[in-house]
Amino acid sequence: MKTLILYSKPGCHLCEGLQEKLEELPVRLEIRDITQNQSWFQKYQYEIPVLCYADHAETSAVATEHPLPRLSPRASTAQVAKTIQTHIGPFEA
Repeated sequence: MKTLILYSKPGCHLCEGLQEKLEELPVRLEIRDITQNQSWFQKYQYEIPVLCYADHAETSAVATEHPLPRLSPRASTAQVAKTIQTHIGPFEA
């Protein structure tokens, strides 16, 4: 199963808006606060919100992260869902 990972930070209105839309979808979502991890902060401080999916291969305990294209802050929940499904496939119920 794929997990969506949202790299964000407190007080970021773009991050909060995307998180609200993602929470409406039937997806596994992990929120990562970049201020809590120096490597995340260095990598994403000028890019947030960053949405990735983690592919948990059955043969490996380590997940591989793949970034999704940047979503417009004005994208509707339906548009966010369509983008996700285009890149990772249909949602699992």
